[in-house]
Amino acid sequence: MTSPLNGPFSRWGAEGMLLLVAMVWGASYGLAKTAVLIYPVLGFLAVRFCCTALLLLPSWRSLSAERAWQTVRAGVPLGLILLAIFVCETYGVALTRASSAAFLISLCVVFTPFAEWLILRARPSLTGLAAALLSLLGAWLLTSGTSIALNVGDGLMVLAAILRALMVTATTRLTRDHPVPALPLTSVQTGVVGIGSLLAGTVLLPGGLPPLPSDPTFWTATAFLIVFCTMFAFFAQNYALRRTSPTRVALLMGTEPVFGAVFAVLWLGESLSMMAWAGGALIVGASLWASLKRA
Repeated sequence: MTSPLNGPFSRWGAEGMLLLVAMVWGASYGLAKTAVLIYPVLGFLAVRFCCTALLLLPSWRSLSAERAWQTVRAGVPLGLILLAIFVCETYGVALTRASSAAFLISLCVVFTPFAEWLILRARPSLTGLAAALLSLLGAWLLTSGTSIALNVGDGLMVLAAILRALMVTATTRLTRDHPVPALPLTSVQTGVVGIGSLLAGTVLLPGGLPPLPSDPTFWTATAFLIVFCTMFAFFAQNYALRRTSPTRVALLMGTEPVFGAVFAVLWLGESLSMMAWAGGALIVGASLWASLKRA
């Protein structure tokens, strides 16, 4: 008899949540870029993730001591990886164009099957590899009008993509034998990122972190990122990783550049060529193809 946790409806629900995550993460590039123009990157990350961790503290009330320890044991190393991801990604977005960032972060789709092979000893399937390559081709078409000459920001985005691939695979590795509740796990991860950013900003920035800004644009962008791009997104990712494979998570998250392009058109007034829209359709099609193959 199929467990409800692993049944087809559970998988479809988890993968639908991941598509919603890709949508809000697509919007996050422009919002983060706006926020770090007002306040330093490390300070912005400290505010965003410390607030998130505090909002998630009530999720610990019903945990036993054993489950709490399992959650901390998995969450701390995952939080350190997440800290590295967001430092690289946020500085990368600040130092390069959003279109280049969207292309380069989608390399996570290509790196994940190999991270899964390295860490989980799970040889990638031909379908997974083919869909990953199609997603990468789609991302290239999506940003076909952009120069991909690497600068510091681009290099940081490539590193963030590698770390994202390691993140989803390490989450499966650390929670496979001892499943942990998604919300408390997310609270540990975000707490590590917030405290780590606060300490780094205090020590590394000349004069430490400046006083918090009063600009409402900063707080509006930060609130959206906390609620949708952090709390919902990492809960959904942790939830889905117990119901589908890391490669499939990365493939679904590979639609993020499409939603980033839509956000840029509707919100920032940018225009896209027909080739770029074809690339977006190819990314979505590759993700749907992978889902149908597994079903």
